[in-house]
Amino acid sequence: MDFSLTDEQKALCEAAHDFATKEMGPKAKGLEDDNVPVTFDDRMRMGEYGFLGVNVATDYGGLGLDDLTAVLILEEFAQVSPAVAFPVFESCFGPARAIERFGSETLKQRILPRICRGQSIVAISMSEPDAGSALTDLKTRAEVRGDTIRINGQKRWCSGAGHADGYLVYCRLSDEPGAKGIGAVFVDSDKAGLSFGAQEQLMGFRGIPSADIYFDDVDVGIDDRVVDAGGFKLLMEAFDLERCGNATMSLSIAQSALDQVIDYVQERQQFGRPIVEFQAVQLKLANMAMKIEAARLLIYRAVENASRGFPSIKDSSIAKCFANEMVREVTGDALQMMGGYGYHKDSGMEQRFRDAWGWGIAGGAIDIQKTNIASALIGKRFSQRR
Repeated sequence: MDFSLTDEQKALCEAAHDFATKEMGPKAKGLEDDNVPVTFDDRMRMGEYGFLGVNVATDYGGLGLDDLTAVLILEEFAQVSPAVAFPVFESCFGPARAIERFGSETLKQRILPRICRGQSIVAISMSEPDAGSALTDLKTRAEVRGDTIRINGQKRWCSGAGHADGYLVYCRLSDEPGAKGIGAVFVDSDKAGLSFGAQEQLMGFRGIPSADIYFDDVDVGIDDRVVDAGGFKLLMEAFDLERCGNATMSLSIAQSALDQVIDYVQERQQFGRPIVEFQAVQLKLANMAMKIEAARLLIYRAVENASRGFPSIKDSSIAKCFANEMVREVTGDALQMMGGYGYHKDSGMEQRFRDAWGWGIAGGAIDIQKTNIASALIGKRFSQRR
């Protein structure tokens, strides 16, 4: 088992680090303060450097590299901020990969090159007012009418709503109950009948727009169908990769928190010496580092075990669950060690603490991941309805 990176991966990581810190770092606080996403021009710059669609096939404008390399690139961007990293996240781990795997050739050629160039961003639209963890209860309908699909319904907690150029919409494509009737269609943002609620004001995730989406007789072409009814399992296989992107966001927030607090404890003096000289601080730093490295290895294992396919539900759920819990602990400890300075908005640590909690809610709550892990261990799915 070789844990070393290739020369190509090292070069890409260095380029991503330089771009993220030097070009996007000075803009990150503005995204946070104003609660606005990365600009179109900055997305285009990301695309020019090849940071979008790292693991998308070259036929569709990506670099055609593996998922581990995409994880490494996302790590570098997310250490600056989740908002800065979000275009990388969506292009490498989000709906773009589901479209690449399951979409029609017409749709892939129309959408994916634009994502990889930074011209478009596509968001995933899954949850509904009454369908979050119980996703198979979703009610949004998509009725096939010859060469047209008509969509009606409402979606909630869509990261990118009102800002993205298109949406991968999970919907009911047949009258079959539960998962059997669920598939997915792609909807361009300029379609008639598509509207959005007010932008959500969340505890964290500032710079990543979120809002309700309303579909009122929204018509799309038959080639915009990504997965037909009965393909819910395929959609969730693609979502196993998104879980790894979610875990990487958690990993990066924790790593940046540790990096900052290491600098702080060497500079901050109490009782006549730097506080790093106190054993209690040393033990905290060691525990933080161990948790971060464990999360990193779980994520790397999940994507490497996939062998160019999607990660398993077991590996991805373990990686996400551990990373989601870890980042809350690490940012909490880091904030505590910095005291009032950590609690102050100018430090950036309180933002990390707020953002940390979001990733254990987004993409499947922590406890849902634990039921996934138990199901994989036992070899059966457990119904939560009885």
